[in-house]
This record gives sequence, structure tokens and C-alpha cells, in this order.
Amino acid sequence: MTDVTNSDFSSYGLTEEHRAIREAVRDLCDAKVAPYAAEVDEQSRFPQEAADALRAADFHAPHVPEEYGGAGADALATCIVIEEVARACVSSSLIPAVNKLGSLPIQIGGSEQLKKEYLTRLAAGEGGFSYCLSEPDAGSDAANQRTRAVRDGDHYVLNGVKRWITNAGVSEYYTVLATTDPDKRSRGISAFVVERSDAGVSFGAPEKKLGIKGSPTREVYFDNVRIPADRLIGEEGQGFEIALRTLDHTRVTIAAQAVGVAQGALDYAIEYAKERQQFGKSIADFQGLQFLIAEMGMKVEAARQMTYAAAAKSERGDDDLTFFGAAAKCFASDVAMEVTTNAVQVLGGYGYTRDYPVERMMRDAKITQIYEGTNQVQRIVMARQLLAGVQSQL
Repeated sequence: MTDVTNSDFSSYGLTEEHRAIREAVRDLCDAKVAPYAAEVDEQSRFPQEAADALRAADFHAPHVPEEYGGAGADALATCIVIEEVARACVSSSLIPAVNKLGSLPIQIGGSEQLKKEYLTRLAAGEGGFSYCLSEPDAGSDAANQRTRAVRDGDHYVLNGVKRWITNAGVSEYYTVLATTDPDKRSRGISAFVVERSDAGVSFGAPEKKLGIKGSPTREVYFDNVRIPADRLIGEEGQGFEIALRTLDHTRVTIAAQAVGVAQGALDYAIEYAKERQQFGKSIADFQGLQFLIAEMGMKVEAARQMTYAAAAKSERGDDDLTFFGAAAKCFASDVAMEVTTNAVQVLGGYGYTRDYPVERMMRDAKITQIYEGTNQVQRIVMARQLLAGVQSQL
């Protein structure tokens, strides 16, 4: 894949390779993802057709480096994949997005043994990766971990509950944050790889959600789960730092997801406005509606450019990534909610029915303002970065 640091998108332009990736993913999604999106939502079922198609095209985990059998996509290419899948089906876009979220801690802090074992399996399509950070009492207060991991010889024994885990029960592998030293709070948290087949791992019932109904969200239970000590990611006490570094990068992928669903809603609204006749002419000819569509398009493009800028910083590991990742996620998700809501408005009463996709897009967009840190938390993160003088001087 193209080296983002040497590409021309310091001005946020796309290289030829990035444009080719967008075209390939869009064609795949138009053929094998979009046709099932409404059914997946209606039946609240995992989008297996999308999963199979993405895996066959090597888009299920494009971020995995080539040395482990992956496509070696840079941060921008990965965002483009997620954006284009979300344009068709947000639930399906969580396949590449959560595979990155779940496995990135291994890339950041894992041993070479862990990388070879699990990144290779992920790239080969042998199972997805989920991320287990949130708990019943550890949402925005992510350091308040109750799940415990106790060393026992050459093993760790895990006990606890994780909540709001995306693709839980479907994924084969889980990055799990657990406390190894309760007295140290965040400095006593460690990260581990747990497999679905490990004895003592079980799952709660799927949550009944407003949107992203095709992506199962469940609690994950650890009841005396005994795992080899070499499944520790990094060293004891490094887990929370690894978790935060992971989120700096993966918030950019949520921004991409938000851009994708907003673009999908805008595309549909424009086509509908051209075809819908009222007062003897297309409603697209009315200035009031033109203003609305102009506002939607302007904000989608602003969100896209901010997301791509953040992707460049993610690839380079810039010092101000924390600010830009939070800003891109916050801005793009707010735009997604606004644009999808306005798309419903363009369609009027039709937009409020399940016969048209924009109501699904509106419901799906809402989660982008919530997961991987609520937008209120993102504003706290940004403010702290600004007050510390970390934002780049442009």
C-alpha cells in the first residue's frame, strides 16, 4: 500500500491507489452489501453476505501489515474502506472497523509471537477481533476496571464482565482489559488476548438497539478463564496506555464511518429530490431544498477532509493525533446525525418509513456520537489538548 507520509495527501488529495481502493470497495458494496442492508436491519442479523464478500476481497481487516499476510493498508486506505462500506451498510462497516480496534493493541504493544499468531489468523479470515474495554461501571470512566486478571504460574486467570462489546459472539478473538494491580488504578490495568473457545468465556443476549442492528452487541463474561501468560499484551500495567493509544487511531475510523453514512444519505436524498415532483416540477428546483442539500454537502465534505487529515496523522503517529482523532470523530459524527436527519426531511413522510433507507441511516448514525467515547468526552479530550498546547500550529 502507498506510504501515506510520502503521498500527496498533505493537502488531502487521494493518490491513484487510494482512488482505486475506493472504486473497488464501492463496486463490491453496491453488488454484495447494499442489497442486503435493509434485510440485515429488519431481521437484526449479522451481515454474513458482507462478511464473506469483504473477506474474499481482503477488505475485512485491510490494516494488517503485509508481513503477517495482510493487505498492508495505510490509515487513509483503511478509512476509505470503512467509509465506503458504511455508505452502503453501517452494520457491515463494523467488520473492518472493529477488526482494527480489536487487533491494534497487539500491533502497538504485543510481542512478535502474538503478532505472528493473531494478526496472521485475522488476515487469513480465520476469525474477527473484538475489543473489551467497557464494563457496567466503566463507560466514560474507562479506568474504573473491575475485571480482574490474577497471575497463576504460567497462566492468568480472568474474572469479570464486559459490556457493549461489538461483534461479541461472532469474533473469535478478544483484546481484554483487566486489572492486575487494583491499588494502581489505571497503572494497574493490563491487556490480554482471549479466544472465544477458552473455557469460561460466555456471552449475554444481543442488545436490542436503535441502530446498527446487524452488528451484535453483547456482554462478555469471564468465569475463571485461564489463559497462557504469553497472551499478555506488552507488560503488566501497560494496558490502559495501550488502550488510549489504540483509541487515538481508531476514533479516526469512526469518523470515516460517520462520513460514509452521511454520504449515503446525501446521495439518496439528491436522487430522490431530482425525481420527486410537486407543484408541477422537481422538488430539487426549489431554492429552499437546494439550500438544505448545499448545507448537507458542505458539511459532509468538511467532515471528510478533517477525517483524512486525521488519518494522515494516524499513519505518521503525530504528536497531535489525540486532538485530531477526537476532533474528526466528534465533528464527523455530529455531521452524520444532522445530514441523515435532513435526508429524512427531504423525503418527507416517505423518509419516515422503512421502505426507504434514510431512516435506517439516521438510526445507524446516532451510535457514532456515542461509541469509542461520547462526543462530550471528545470535547474534554480536545480541550485538554488545546490547553496543553499540543495542537499543531498551521
